[in-house]
Amino acid sequence: MRLNTKLVMIMLTLLVIAVVTLFVLNQYSQNEMVQEIQESSSFVSQAIQMSVEDLTSEFEPDPERLARYMKAARVKGVKEISIISNEGEIIDSSDPSKVGKKRDIKKMEKGLRAAPDSRRERATANRSYELLVPVIVGDQQLGYVQINLLLDNIRTIQHENFVKRVVATSLVFLLGIIFTIFLATRYTAPINRLAAQVRRVADGDLTVSFPVAGSDEIGELGRSFNEMVAKLQEREALEKRLYEAEHLSKVGQLASGIAHEIRNPLNYISLAVDHLKGEFVAACPDRGERFVPLAGKIKEEVRRANYLVVNFMNYGRPLKLRIGEVCYRELIDRALPLLRERLDEQRIAVVTEIPPDLPPMRADGEMLRNCVFNFVTNAIQAMPGGGTITLGASFDRETETFRLTFADQGVGIPAEDLPKIFQPWFTSKEAGIGLGLAITERIIREHGGEILVESIAAQGTTFTVILRSGR
Repeated sequence: MRLNTKLVMIMLTLLVIAVVTLFVLNQYSQNEMVQEIQESSSFVSQAIQMSVEDLTSEFEPDPERLARYMKAARVKGVKEISIISNEGEIIDSSDPSKVGKKRDIKKMEKGLRAAPDSRRERATANRSYELLVPVIVGDQQLGYVQINLLLDNIRTIQHENFVKRVVATSLVFLLGIIFTIFLATRYTAPINRLAAQVRRVADGDLTVSFPVAGSDEIGELGRSFNEMVAKLQEREALEKRLYEAEHLSKVGQLASGIAHEIRNPLNYISLAVDHLKGEFVAACPDRGERFVPLAGKIKEEVRRANYLVVNFMNYGRPLKLRIGEVCYRELIDRALPLLRERLDEQRIAVVTEIPPDLPPMRADGEMLRNCVFNFVTNAIQAMPGGGTITLGASFDRETETFRLTFADQGVGIPAEDLPKIFQPWFTSKEAGIGLGLAITERIIREHGGEILVESIAAQGTTFTVILRSGR
């Protein structure tokens, strides 16, 4: 429901409640007023009836009857009653002191008027009225009945009804204020939360999201905010890809120059060392035992420098996968001989746990061999005191997923470095340039897979590669 609709409905509801309340109170007031007037009229009728009886009676009026009448009549505002003859003599009265006195008939006004002494009583809000009614039986007027009335009951009823209407109206508006505060709290709270989320986005945090509930304006605003954040995330990812592509392009150009400037001299040095070793051993057989290990170390350093150059070139070069069926065991057998000398030097054993029925993978064999080479090289570097490297593999037929594991017993990776190990140029080794794992992660990602890492200090590290056979 729209916010405007809710507000209009609440205002209409409050208006209906106010109108109904005032209508009910007005009806109650009118009924109470009518009942009060009817009761007052009944007492006036009784007074006229007693007057007729006293004026037509041959006997003296009964003062006790008038006293009994006044006892009940005073409750309804009858202050005093007097029965007057045509000559102006008061023949009976609720005030015995007035019996027998004379009244000037000519000065007496028939009907209802304010009593002469009401001005003195006005200060106390008890204003009395005088009602003079002629008593006529047939065509003959027998006299008059004079009634002094206090209309306080009617005025009190009016005042009470007025107070009730004011209180009811105040309650209705108080209810409206409470509803308004409730709505303000309900709708300003999500707006404040949304404003806080906007500030986080402005500070660069694009992981925020606003929970959307309802289809009102707040819900639409939340959905628009989430769409904006999603587009900003897409834009940020696109900018990162563009930056990475530009960076790779520059690195590729640099790598191409390095390849020509460094690889050729390295190859020449390697060939020259082989030539010198052959010549020196032939010329000086007695000194060959000292020269051959030295030449081997020179070739190892040349090989390592060449490997760093190759990694640098591969990172800056766009990957072109040549997908085909690859037997993982054969791939391991082709990668390990290149590292056999280093493995033997550091007394490192390699254990393979590959099931014989492991199906072939759909992958680029050369790229995947490079990944295996990098994983094993990192394991060797992490185990200077020797140990065991375990290469495992499994295949989940339900999900058609390969899991390749590379576990070592090395020094482990610090917890604070785990999020950084796949970043280019990050390395904890003095001789490395930080591209081996970055290239490996890129190759696996291009295959549609992912790499998981588990590492415990002083116990070792396990890399798990997940590849889907559908690639």
